[in-house]
Amino acid sequence: MRRKWIYFLAPPAVALLIVIFGEVVMHLWNWLLPALFGWRMITFWQALGLLLLCRMLVGGFGHHGSGHHRCRRGAANWEKLTPEEREDLRKRMRRCGRGSEEIDNELA
Repeated sequence: MRRKWIYFLAPPAVALLIVIFGEVVMHLWNWLLPALFGWRMITFWQALGLLLLCRMLVGGFGHHGSGHHRCRRGAANWEKLTPEEREDLRKRMRRCGRGSEEIDNELA
């Protein structure tokens, strides 16, 4: 309940970041590429299109840092854990989005 302010702050912050990144790309392009290669200058909207295209081609739209690697790393050392540490690992794996049956099958 204390974090309701984030819903009001996040959309304008995201919009501001998009505008800033678009402006930076536009100014860098217009400063470097026409002088170096003779290419035309671009508009703000074309710069945003370039950012989107680069994101699609290089970055993708998934959540690459989701933390599933931490769950697998803990499962590899299962035999070395005490019963308390095993229960803690089970709880952490549930937070990673796995059901209890899947966890027991993987750790068995």
